Amino acid sequence: MTARPSTKRPDWGWTAGAACRGEALVLFFGPDGERQPEREIREAKAKQVCMGCPVRTDCLDYAVTRPEKYGTYGGLNEDERASERRRRMRKANAA
Repeated sequence: MTARPSTKRPDWGWTAGAACRGEALVLFFGPDGERQPEREIREAKAKQVCMGCPVRTDCLDYAVTRPEKYGTYGGLNEDERASERRRRMRKANAA
């Protein structure tokens, strides 16, 4: 009998207190074919929700530590999260 590899599931408990609960998903994950001006407006609205969120840090940590390629998490879009990932890696390597 061989042992199965551990597949640790993420803890989603923090989502219960998220400010985005009940918001339209399209606010955080834009529609296909969205144009840049509309995207910027939508992301600004999503980030506004995130800025007042009590679990913003948990949300951002979740998205940065996983390959979340799309959407707004913890107040950061895809490109901003990629930068944050690199910043955290540099910080960890410097320690």
